[in-house]
Amino acid sequence: MTTRKIVAGLVGSLAMLVSVMLPGVSAQAQPLPGSSAAIDRFQAPQFPDFNQLVQQFDQGNRDGAWHLRTQLVHQANILNPQFAAGLAQTIDQALEFVFPGLIAQKQQAARGPAEPMTPAPSRGPHIDTGACPADARVCVDIDGRRTWLQDGHGSVTHVASAMAPGKPGQDTPRGTFHVNRKVKDEISYEFNNAPMPYAIYFTNNGHAFHEGSPAYDSAGCVRLPNQDAITFWNHLNIGDKVFIY
Repeated sequence: MTTRKIVAGLVGSLAMLVSVMLPGVSAQAQPLPGSSAAIDRFQAPQFPDFNQLVQQFDQGNRDGAWHLRTQLVHQANILNPQFAAGLAQTIDQALEFVFPGLIAQKQQAARGPAEPMTPAPSRGPHIDTGACPADARVCVDIDGRRTWLQDGHGSVTHVASAMAPGKPGQDTPRGTFHVNRKVKDEISYEFNNAPMPYAIYFTNNGHAFHEGSPAYDSAGCVRLPNQDAITFWNHLNIGDKVFIY
């Protein structure tokens, strides 16, 4: 059965239903306003492209059916509001049978797009920041053998998985410093060209954060595992405050 015949049958059935539920209205009365126009809209326009023809035909069917449904419900409310709710329910049941999901689609379109959910604010790891000031971008707790990054406002953004400070006699200096130089592929000229990848200097005496094994203490630098060294490198800039205690 073609779509046109289905819709024509639907209109005929609904017209009969109107004559039963709405006293004084004959099934032979004037056609409901817009009904013939709505059916005519089920004729797909001719397009040279087959895919466009199919899409336009399908869209026209659904829009035409929804337009017809609106006209019938409106007419029912005018003729006899007492039976309008029951008639509207029957109309919607028939429409849902022919075009499943159309009612929900149109109702959603009328409501507009859903409000986007506001994501919860991102929070970094919660740790005891000790004596480190809120405006420091990187903190080092030598005795606790830990170091972390901050956002400059007191929130921790990253905690290194491990670290190694300077050994006794070659201690990492304590105090407030600032990042003054960054060298990604650095080597130590003082210690036989030992590699110091992702070096971030914070003194003029060669002290830096850099990649290295945290299994043993350094000659004064702060050694970090590879991924932590990369994270420090990506997030610290020249002038950032360094606090070591």
